[in-house]
Amino acid sequence: MNYQSKVAGDPASPEKPGPGGAIDRLFEVTRSGSTIRTEIIAALTTFLAASYVIVVNPAILQNAGIPFSAGVTATVLVSFIGSCAMGLYARSPILVAPGMGINALFAYTMVMGAKVPLEIALGCVFWAGVLFTILAMLNLRTAVIEAIPKDLRYGIACAIGLFIALIGLENAKFIVASPDTIVALTQFTPVTLTFVAGFIITAALVVRRIPGAMMAGMIITTVLAIPIGRLWGDGSAFAGGADVHTLVNWSGLFAAPDFSFVGRVDLLGALQVAYAPFIFVFLFTNFVEALSTFRGLAEAANLKDESGMPRNIKESMHVDAVAALISAPLGTSPATVYLESGAGIAQGGRTGLVAFVAGLLFLPFLFLSPLLSLVPAIATAPVLILTGLFMSEPMGRINWADMEDAIPAFLAIVLIPLTFSITLGLSLAIIAFVVMKLALGKVSEIRPVMWFVAVLAAMLVMQVQ
Repeated sequence: MNYQSKVAGDPASPEKPGPGGAIDRLFEVTRSGSTIRTEIIAALTTFLAASYVIVVNPAILQNAGIPFSAGVTATVLVSFIGSCAMGLYARSPILVAPGMGINALFAYTMVMGAKVPLEIALGCVFWAGVLFTILAMLNLRTAVIEAIPKDLRYGIACAIGLFIALIGLENAKFIVASPDTIVALTQFTPVTLTFVAGFIITAALVVRRIPGAMMAGMIITTVLAIPIGRLWGDGSAFAGGADVHTLVNWSGLFAAPDFSFVGRVDLLGALQVAYAPFIFVFLFTNFVEALSTFRGLAEAANLKDESGMPRNIKESMHVDAVAALISAPLGTSPATVYLESGAGIAQGGRTGLVAFVAGLLFLPFLFLSPLLSLVPAIATAPVLILTGLFMSEPMGRINWADMEDAIPAFLAIVLIPLTFSITLGLSLAIIAFVVMKLALGKVSEIRPVMWFVAVLAAMLVMQVQ
């Protein structure tokens, strides 16, 4: 789940419905009180709001060893398949794409931090997708979600946001390591000042609710970075070699899709007990994010059924689960539903035509990976930082007056970024919750699923010692 554009207030009023047609009947556009024109505009708005994933996700996966071009191919294919399926099968206007936050867990915590082999890490993603699909098909979402205390869920969401922001600041080399203070502010250089200017511009576009603000900010920051290494400054620290001083380097416009990581999955290796906590974290994160997004958008746009649940929630969860399942074989971290879909809903989008058209808009970028590789790290860093900001919104929902629930939530918030590990920080917070309830004699408040999760968390913590 991602957090660029939240829906505020009532969505825009759709135009007067027009006459039907094949597309109208297929997606029940007129019946939903919308028009095909409104739905297409909403689809374009949704795509622009979430299109930064085409650049940012491959940039993060690249740190795990997946080539940028292969990451683009996987990102585009998963987004295309997942979004089109969401539109055609679930009849929902919600976009599906590789998730931000969970890709950081995959790249930085699993592959780089825990030294999990890349193919095994993709295997963990696959098995988490299998479990997610089973849970979705059995409609067990409520039982799983209710087992995790809501304050801890809020704390985890905030913590992942802070972790993403820290990664963005580090990618821009705005925050650097220091032997005296652990971390410190970098020296201001033309590169640093360009990053700051890009962040201010991107933030201003987001505040003004400009459709596609994230992507626009990345493009503007990239343009501002062109003179670095040519007219002023030195970008060699970002280029990975002292002989390349420019940040933005042209390598062509078109290229064939890179399928080199399709099928690079070690399914048997991922079934080792040592990797069980990673599989659970992928499962838990995807499940919670999906249900939270469906609920939030349904409430904001009144897309609910007679029982008050998000419209077509069962079918939508099926699609989200299958999208997560196919992510690993295609070569990326798990897919999930995007909160940026709210931007299109705010434009009047109501039907699956929004998700279907948005999915189609991803396809051309299968052939544009050289163009996308122009974007330097200082241009994607503002997106990561602002994503962290948006993901921190649940912090205000934590009941800070109830210490027994607030303490585990707080530990998740601080330990995930400070340990530079989503899995380790989450594990410690879960253990803290169980220990807290045991110390207070409130064993009955620990659901059976939480006992199982705590055991997995303890196994992970012991493994890293």
